[in-house]
Amino acid sequence: MYEPSHFKVEDREALHGVIRANPLATLVTAGEGGLLANPVPFVLHPELGEQGVLRAHLARPNPQWRAIAEGAETLVIFTGVERYITPAWYAAKQEHGKVVPTWNYVTVQVRGPARAIEDSDWLMAQLESLTRQQEAPRAEPWAVTDAPAPFIAAQTRGIVGIELEIASIIGKFKLSQNRQEADKLGVLNGLSADPETESQAMAGLVKEYGFRPRP
Repeated sequence: MYEPSHFKVEDREALHGVIRANPLATLVTAGEGGLLANPVPFVLHPELGEQGVLRAHLARPNPQWRAIAEGAETLVIFTGVERYITPAWYAAKQEHGKVVPTWNYVTVQVRGPARAIEDSDWLMAQLESLTRQQEAPRAEPWAVTDAPAPFIAAQTRGIVGIELEIASIIGKFKLSQNRQEADKLGVLNGLSADPETESQAMAGLVKEYGFRPRP
């Protein structure tokens, strides 16, 4: 990933936060059969391995798990908040007009050795972990045990687990850090004036990261 120094984030807690907040990632593999990419929800286990472990599962008919079992190179891409940035917000537009549109975004990429897992106990633990992660905000969270055990057992036979030990994790937070202070303020004000949730979230990130001293 192209990663200019002013957009680069190495704080592991911040990177883990993006993963937790955006668990549906793009799983990319490059094996003998070529490139494969699928959207897959992941669970992060930061306490495992040196840098953490990602766990997920794929439908058994999905050929990607076989590519992983055969040793395909694996990349997982998590995409966080993103927003179009209009040059109309820049103070520079009024000064000289030499401005163009851009896009602010947050992304985290994870690489590492991956393996396919067919053990039923492991799969059940993964399903329960993923369900707890996603159901936690609900007042009455659904649990795997709410469904009939034979039904869950049958469903489990139709999936294959994926486990990736994180060997590298990099983050790119493109949040107007490369603009002049007046332009950054214009972006912050423009985003803050938009009531949409994504715009408000991006405004918060620009405020947090955009005004830090450049490296």
